[in-house]
Amino acid sequence: MDHRTRTPVVGMVGGGQLARMTHQAAIALGQSLKVLAAAPDDPAALVAPDVQIGPHTDLAALRAFAQGCDAVTFDHEHVPGEHLRELVAAGAAVHPGPDALLHAQDKLVMRRKLAEMGLPVPPFAEIRSVSDALEFGAEHGWPCVLKTARGGYDGRGVWTLNTPESAQRTVTELLEAGAVLLAEQRVPLRRELAALVARSPFGQGAAWPLVETVQSEGICVQVLAPAPDASEQLREQAQNMALQIAEELGVVGVLAVELFETADGLVINELAMRPHNSGHWSMEGALTSQFEQHVRAVLDYPLGSTGLTAPAVVMANVLGAPTEPKMGVDERMHHLFARFPHAKVHLYGKAERPGRKIGHVNVLGEDMSAVRREADLAAHFLSHGEWADGHLVH
Repeated sequence: MDHRTRTPVVGMVGGGQLARMTHQAAIALGQSLKVLAAAPDDPAALVAPDVQIGPHTDLAALRAFAQGCDAVTFDHEHVPGEHLRELVAAGAAVHPGPDALLHAQDKLVMRRKLAEMGLPVPPFAEIRSVSDALEFGAEHGWPCVLKTARGGYDGRGVWTLNTPESAQRTVTELLEAGAVLLAEQRVPLRRELAALVARSPFGQGAAWPLVETVQSEGICVQVLAPAPDASEQLREQAQNMALQIAEELGVVGVLAVELFETADGLVINELAMRPHNSGHWSMEGALTSQFEQHVRAVLDYPLGSTGLTAPAVVMANVLGAPTEPKMGVDERMHHLFARFPHAKVHLYGKAERPGRKIGHVNVLGEDMSAVRREADLAAHFLSHGEWADGHLVH
């Protein structure tokens, strides 16, 4: 309990942009997020008053951080499970708990559990040798997808195996480096979707509208809320699957379920147990943002309404440009707000590097195509410092 405000203390392991935006949401609830950051210039460390600097892999640092926290949560899934079990054994309220979080940390564990639950997943297999990969490709067809079981994100840790020869080269190299691998059948997808839900320790669940996520080179560049042309049946199926997963795994906090839409229906791709890029639109586009909801959930408060605030909401990620923009970020903001005064900008306080997520833009309106175009133009200008009226992500 914070003796100054008489409110609970939420500690978030990780000082990235998710912690920064969770801190913003906590302020409105009378709180101030406590943050374990890797460095003083991490995005959340720049704004939160209660920051501990230390590695998330160090048990002593985690123990010291958990002292005085009413709940400990995460802005990434990379904390060792054995450390979290030590915290739980010492009496810390860790949300999500290590048994749940394991399914977001290890893709093999996740795939096996979801298959056991009868949920739609692509055919998969653990790859312990080159022969395992060759057998999988022969059975399920080339190309197929190879993944590291742990640590991959934003297209990292994922390879396409087009031929037996490429499989032999890639698998040999990765196994020699000590990677734990799995292969999956390549899914013939129509588009990518995401179902975002939250669950409290009491067991209350809440689901946001199903969204479409638009990818470019393995990175999400846009999120469209609600997902255009999604039938009511598809929306309900996705939300119900996400709520079922949260309940079965005992998730507390926000859960994002990344989905592939195929000709035969939905297939589950990935899980994330934290606020997620596919939910950034909710900061202005939903009655309760994913960041506020996450704080509510880990403190076991009643969850907030997830209804839309506009018929069409688009989030566009601001990525570092390939070359340094001619004008600084402050000047870019001036020009952007002059052209799109209704655009809502969220910058993360991160240094600009090519392809790095440095912020996002939310635009709300009545017509999805018009809103999408404005969000795309705004994000492109913030990245490059130039207007590109012919530019639109597809």
